[in-house]
Amino acid sequence: MSASLTTSPASNKPASNESHNDLNSDNKNTASANLCRHLNGAAKNSPTELAVAVQTASGSFFSAKTLQYQEISFLELDKQSDRIAHGLGAYGIKRGMKAVLMVTPSVDFFTLTFALFKAGVVPILVDPGMGVKNLKQCFIESEPDAFIGIPKAHLARKLFSWGKSSVTHLVTVGGRSLLGGVTLEEIAEHGSSEAYEMAWLDEDEMAAILFTSGSTGTPKGVVYSHKMFEAQISALRDDYGIKPGERDLATFPLFSLFGPALGMASIIPEMDASKPITANPDYLFAAIEKYQCSNMFVNPALIERLGQAGVQEGGGDEPSQHKLPSIKRVISAGAPATISSIEHFSKMLNDGVEVLNSYGATESLPLSKMGSQALFDTTDITDNGGGICVGDAINGVDIAIIAITEQPITYWSDSLRLEAGQIGEIVVKGPMVSKRYYRRDSATEQAKIQDGEQTRHRMGDLGYLDSEGKLWMCGRKAHRVDASNGKRYYSIPVERIFNTHPQVKRSALVGVEVNGQSGASEIVPLLCLELDKSLSCSLGAGLYAELNAIAEQHSQTLGIKRFLIHPEFPVDIRHNAKIFREKLAVWAQNKHKE
Repeated sequence: MSASLTTSPASNKPASNESHNDLNSDNKNTASANLCRHLNGAAKNSPTELAVAVQTASGSFFSAKTLQYQEISFLELDKQSDRIAHGLGAYGIKRGMKAVLMVTPSVDFFTLTFALFKAGVVPILVDPGMGVKNLKQCFIESEPDAFIGIPKAHLARKLFSWGKSSVTHLVTVGGRSLLGGVTLEEIAEHGSSEAYEMAWLDEDEMAAILFTSGSTGTPKGVVYSHKMFEAQISALRDDYGIKPGERDLATFPLFSLFGPALGMASIIPEMDASKPITANPDYLFAAIEKYQCSNMFVNPALIERLGQAGVQEGGGDEPSQHKLPSIKRVISAGAPATISSIEHFSKMLNDGVEVLNSYGATESLPLSKMGSQALFDTTDITDNGGGICVGDAINGVDIAIIAITEQPITYWSDSLRLEAGQIGEIVVKGPMVSKRYYRRDSATEQAKIQDGEQTRHRMGDLGYLDSEGKLWMCGRKAHRVDASNGKRYYSIPVERIFNTHPQVKRSALVGVEVNGQSGASEIVPLLCLELDKSLSCSLGAGLYAELNAIAEQHSQTLGIKRFLIHPEFPVDIRHNAKIFREKLAVWAQNKHKE
């Protein structure tokens, strides 16, 4: 690497390279956008108020862990990110360049991310849980100019040649730069203490690249603009009612960045954000209590884990219930949470405090929301194959349902809308909807529909709108089974029906190929089952007879006659809820041939 630190003043003018050509591809407006304007405002209006607190657990394997906290105010966060922005420029990382950011949630993560945004450098954010092969492909596609990461990330970069052909600048965070480049401390030392002249971008310019997790397909780089970030901030402020001065237990790194933008402190617990199911509930409860958090952002895996941990063994025969009296709002997103897990979790909350279930995706979030009390009222419909209700569209979002097709749709027409009650693909429009994938023209063509000056996104999910305009989810488009007899089966309606059986923990619909009566190959539905290990489950003919009886009672499941017991479903690491049905389909096909 030839890059070195200099004391020359940083410039936020666009770099004249290919990266900025990509950045400007959606450029149509006057440059006036930058997420960091909110941080500037908080630094002026609430300079000494807490912006970020990061919890760490220290101690040996054999002793109880001690919890410690690192804090930073809004003014300090603003100043430190200014200094780092200057230092990045001195090192040659300038506006229009792209920088991989693989830093664990920490104060450094916040100062770095805001510094990159201030400098107009495009951060590339990836989910470490997506696997080595997918990570390498992400870096091949995004061609980063800089790699900013903890020592562990740099070791992986070296071992797996991540970004080898494009990276010219290396920054190590939280350790020595043994593998080249400079440390964040050196960046800060060469940064100026003067206020940084923020880079103002056109509202549709590329501000960040966020890669999808790959849990439902190949990871794709979603191009984020400051307009999208602003729309997300507005939704959290207006639709979710978040106010300045609140404190949020943030368990998802990207969401935690919105805290300072909302004038809300982000409290980061000691946990692996890529594997929330492994989090220690005691640490999270301790952080909530110390800072009297009013808001929580948790995914379904944490909802279930914390709900179970909330039931504590007391001194008597009856278990005691942990309480979270400071919490006023819980936001859940990432995958549908089960009603039973929400019910358990809600026992820790004060009366009237709800779990707000949000629907969306990396390409567009949030789109709709539904409170837990209303969700509880839909249990019977869900259990009888009506899908999962994800509520009403948030302000400014238009949700439509179109006929299922694998063909691209170039231009939108209202004639594409299906009537209420008809199942089809979910299509959305709103200010938080992304316009394109990064260097994935085919994927962009498949997922995007031009609607005048705006872009609609095809979610790849199936569902319907009821007569009141509420959205009901029926599963991924790729997970439907079109049987050879002409009947179509949808994953969520089918699975939720069978999940009512007391021995079934979860189920997964797949299609398998069999030889028909005529000798020709046919596609038939098959249900994979994971049984509840806490029960003494029967694997005999009685269980299969009961499953067949359930199938015959509902139109959504009529014709399903094949069942296979799987020891433990393959699921995504982050949510522990998204079932890898593609893997189960291969397993089921092989088992069926045995």
